[in-house]
Amino acid sequence: MTEQPSKLRFHDNTDARRYEAHLGDELAGLLEYHAQPGLVTLLHTEVPRAFEGQGVASGLIGFALEDIRERGLQVLPVCPFVIAYLERHPEQRDLLRDR
Repeated sequence: MTEQPSKLRFHDNTDARRYEAHLGDELAGLLEYHAQPGLVTLLHTEVPRAFEGQGVASGLIGFALEDIRERGLQVLPVCPFVIAYLERHPEQRDLLRDR
C-alpha cells in the first residue's frame, strides 16, 4: 500500500478487481476495473458519503493511473469521474488507449 500525507492508503486489490483507498481500517473509496492484456478499463468510482469532499476519489484515480503507467498499460475510462479527472489532468492523457 502507498501512504499519503492525508493518512489515506491506496492499493490494488487484484482479487476484487478494484483499487481501494483506506483511512485507518475503513474503506474510504474504490475504483472498479476490468483488466485485459495491455489495457485497463476503469469502470466505476465509489466513495461513501462519510468520505466525500476529502479528495479520496481524485487521490484514488491518481494512484490507479500511476500504477497503470508503471505497468506499461493503457487506460479506457468508462467511469464519468475518471473521464472528468482526465479532462482536468491532461498530463495523464497519454495513458488513453490508442484509437
